[in-house]
This record gives sequence, C-alpha cells and structure tokens, in this order.
Amino acid sequence: MTYLKWFGLCYLCILLLSFGYSYAKASQTKDEPISHNWSTTRRDSASLAPDPVKLRDTAIVEIYTAPTYGWRGLFAVHPWIIFKRAGETSYTRYDVIGWGRDDVVRQNYAIPDGYWFGSKPRILVDHRGAAAEAMIPKIEAAIKSYPFPHSYHAWPGPNSNTFMAHIGREVPELKLDLPSNAIGKDYRPLSHPVGLPPSGKGVQVSALGILGVTVGSQEGFEFNVLGLNLGIDFKHPALRLPFIGRVGFDSQNGVAVKDI
Repeated sequence: MTYLKWFGLCYLCILLLSFGYSYAKASQTKDEPISHNWSTTRRDSASLAPDPVKLRDTAIVEIYTAPTYGWRGLFAVHPWIIFKRAGETSYTRYDVIGWGRDDVVRQNYAIPDGYWFGSKPRILVDHRGAAAEAMIPKIEAAIKSYPFPHSYHAWPGPNSNTFMAHIGREVPELKLDLPSNAIGKDYRPLSHPVGLPPSGKGVQVSALGILGVTVGSQEGFEFNVLGLNLGIDFKHPALRLPFIGRVGFDSQNGVAVKDI
C-alpha cells in the first residue's frame, strides 16, 4: 500500500506540474487571448506547408496539430492531415469537426496550414516523393473506413484525435506519433479493447480511452488514466506528459523540443 500511495502522490504531482506549465505557456503560444471571440481568431496560413505550385511534381503528405480552441487548449490538441499527388497544385485537407453537421469528417474545412483558432500548428509528419504517393490511396481508404463518421465527443472520444489515430493504424508507413495530450487517440470501444497503437506498430489495450496501456514503435511506453497520458519514449528519449505533450527529442529529426 505504501508503494501505491507514493505512486499516486507522484502521479498527482506530475499532473499538477504539467497543468501549471501548460497554463503558463498558453498565453505565449496563442496570438489571441483564450477568452477571445472564436469567430475573429486568427485562421490564416502559418507558412508551414510547402508551396504546392513550386512542388507540382512532388507528392506530399503532412499531418499537423495545434492546441484546441479556448480553455480546452490547456488539455488537448486538434490534428489534421493534408496531401497532394504528383501533378496537383493544391492540397486536400481532412479533419474531424464536432459542430455544424451530422457528418463529422470534413474535407477542406480550413486552409492546409492555417492557425487553429489563434493557435499556431506544428508538423507531426512530413513525407514527400514516391513514398508519399504510395500512401495517399491508403490514407483515402482509411478516411472512408473511419468507424465513427457521425459521432463526436470531446472526452474521451471519438473525436479528431481518434480519427487521426485510425489513419495512423491503417497506414503505418506514416510513422505517426500523436502527442500524449492528443486526448481521444486511445479511444477504443469496449467491444475491441486490444489492437494497434496510433503508430500502427505495437500493441494497445484501452477501455474507451479512459484506462489503458500503449507500447508502440513511435509512442514508446505510455499509460492512460482518465485520458491523461504519461509515458517514456526510449527510441527518441523523451517524456510524454499530460497537458504538455512531448518533452525531449523530436521523434522526426532528433532535435530537442517541447510540444506546445
């Protein structure tokens, strides 16, 4: 019992410290105050996506994530995917939006690399050339097979992170590493509690995204309690913390970074 008490105390301290850090950073990472009117928040380009006209002959696949709007940005992020085939001069964007209509999977809801209601996005995945070209049909098939096209729940899911995790499972070539504060990425129905992690390689055991464990090629080891994830990435040394995301080395290029 003593070990359990110490474990619980340490976990609580990590939660409080992570939340405090996320709260302190929120005002610095948003170009608009958290309480600002959502209809007038910044939605223009963050100048992150490669110029599709200049790279007309190159297939490109990218996945972005940004803190969600308002106070929820202290807890979670919103992801989306963009892609174009070789020969195309514009991107197609897909993400899940929980308002406006019954079909939550949206095509071209916003510009490819736009600020997400005042929050600057960052790139999680960037593939180009023949490898990206080969992924696109699989990505489109994964979008069509998403099992919750008419359901959205901010917590514990299914939501936009559940959607992106589904694509990652179906297309492991993406090598997707959704951050630990992508609430909803671990959502699994009670009828299918065991399966692949969002990276598509490894194993995940999860009950509705509320309680579970993930061991994945990109995720490392991560456990989830009430949607708050804590873990360690051994491949690219980093801590995976609730509220904050990743603190350590970028899984894409080995650079020391902090999410959010």
